[in-house]
Amino acid sequence: MTKFYGIDNQTKSKRFAAFMMGVTKGNNGKETQNGGRDISLFMQKGIMRVLYVLLTWFLLHVLVVTIDGLNDEIHHADVGVVLGNKVEQDGTPSDRLKSRLEKAVELYRDGYLSYILVSGGIGIEGYDEAKVMKSYLVQKGIPADRIMVDSEGVNTRATAQNSRKMMDAMGLQSVIVITQFYHISRTKLAFHQVGYDSVYSAHADYFEWRDCYSLFREFFAYYKYLFHMSE
Repeated sequence: MTKFYGIDNQTKSKRFAAFMMGVTKGNNGKETQNGGRDISLFMQKGIMRVLYVLLTWFLLHVLVVTIDGLNDEIHHADVGVVLGNKVEQDGTPSDRLKSRLEKAVELYRDGYLSYILVSGGIGIEGYDEAKVMKSYLVQKGIPADRIMVDSEGVNTRATAQNSRKMMDAMGLQSVIVITQFYHISRTKLAFHQVGYDSVYSAHADYFEWRDCYSLFREFFAYYKYLFHMSE
């Protein structure tokens, strides 16, 4: 057996083979590590794209709802439906609710409404919102026999359903919904879903910082109504 500098060829071959195996293993480890990094980077990019789409969708929705809510569609209508809101501890309408009622008074006095329908439930303060609303309207000079009362309007969908029943019973057809601007789009959707082809709208002239939160909440509430999900 041939030796070279004291090492035979067989030994050298074994050492060379072992060296090459080590290199191969090292390369495979690097490839595996690089492959893992590529997958992780791909997933991160995918998540970022999804978040970007969702954020864009949310912002566009908020923009459309705001434009829709602030651009009133006022026409002569049989009924103006005022959606309920908080009643204060002393039994008076909150400023937000007053603004809705004041808009209804304005439209009635200007001859746009034949009737005003007030709709609400029993709030945590213990007051019947609809009755408080009617009392406020009467104090403002609206004839009591021109005010329709729905004390079971516990949410927007219930208000739409109850309004439809009450209006059908009196042969009334056209409607204007009156509420805060951020609430207009979902309210019109609810009324369309109970069979109204045309739903006009007027927003209350009252704004506060809380409206930002309300716009956020309305994003989810709108699609909940759109897909007929339960309250």
